[in-house]
Amino acid sequence: MAASLTSQGLADSLVAFQNQCLAEAGGDPSPTKPSHRVPFHWPPHPVSSDFHVLGSDWTGSARLIAYGEEFEVQTARTPAGVFARLVGVWNESRGTTEEEAVQGLLEGAEPYFRRQFEIAKTLGIPGRYRESVRSLDALGLLKLLYCSDRDVAHEASVEIEKQASTGLFGPALVTILRDQYHPNRRSAQWCVLDLFEDLPSLISSEEGRAEAVRAVRDLMANATDDYARTVYKAGVVLGGHVCTPEAADALIDCVSSPSRYGRRAAIHAVFHLVEWMPETRERVLAALELAATEDDEPLLRSFAASQHADIESGAHDHMTEPVFPDEP
Repeated sequence: MAASLTSQGLADSLVAFQNQCLAEAGGDPSPTKPSHRVPFHWPPHPVSSDFHVLGSDWTGSARLIAYGEEFEVQTARTPAGVFARLVGVWNESRGTTEEEAVQGLLEGAEPYFRRQFEIAKTLGIPGRYRESVRSLDALGLLKLLYCSDRDVAHEASVEIEKQASTGLFGPALVTILRDQYHPNRRSAQWCVLDLFEDLPSLISSEEGRAEAVRAVRDLMANATDDYARTVYKAGVVLGGHVCTPEAADALIDCVSSPSRYGRRAAIHAVFHLVEWMPETRERVLAALELAATEDDEPLLRSFAASQHADIESGAHDHMTEPVFPDEP
């Protein structure tokens, strides 16, 4: 369906998805703090290879019923024990009995099934998602950026990057940056910012790229948290990757933004902005000098003063950004 949409139509469809998810969350617009990404590797190492089980040894069969489905199981009885493998899922187990080996299959396949159920839940479809992520349409890929499993979101972002030349995703990705309602928006926004490190590949028009920069700026300026290090990433994108006059203006403005997280990210990122755009040096120094004396946060005053000194001296390294004592 989404393949026939225009880029704006895709963005509008994504807004409908965001609103639906907000309603399902009971109307609470608070973002959730996501866990770290855990890369998913499948299939696991086949235990039968450690015991030199031959192809001709797989002569038995068994039944495994789980999640309302019946799965085909192949078994091999050897002097080293009973081996079982789940056909189509590519995992194996070893036990002293067939029952033990089959039960081990279910335990070993749990990460595989959990991932499929998480994808299906995010897409709003029943059961488990059995296809490849790369087979999804554009809207499906965008939805998966919001998946609670951050590795699924990462896989979706890789597929979006592969399709960047279609020009279809730009407005929808900006819509994600402006999202203030979906519980999983921080990890989705991190994925968008990661994609925006190569902004011209996703958005070809100057007007569209300028809107993207404004969305990054607004995210930084109004952030109430830095879950998933999203705000930090926003600063890195503006100061270390986009590096246009519009990005420089946005980043320097954020040194005095309402959000302490946005200010922290900007104070960090302007160091790199000066590296890439030396012509911004005096403006950056002036903004940091002001922050070093007037920022409401003592930690940020010290951070700004340190950054100012490092830029002024031409240092190659800079102070690590501080962590607020009450930071969630």
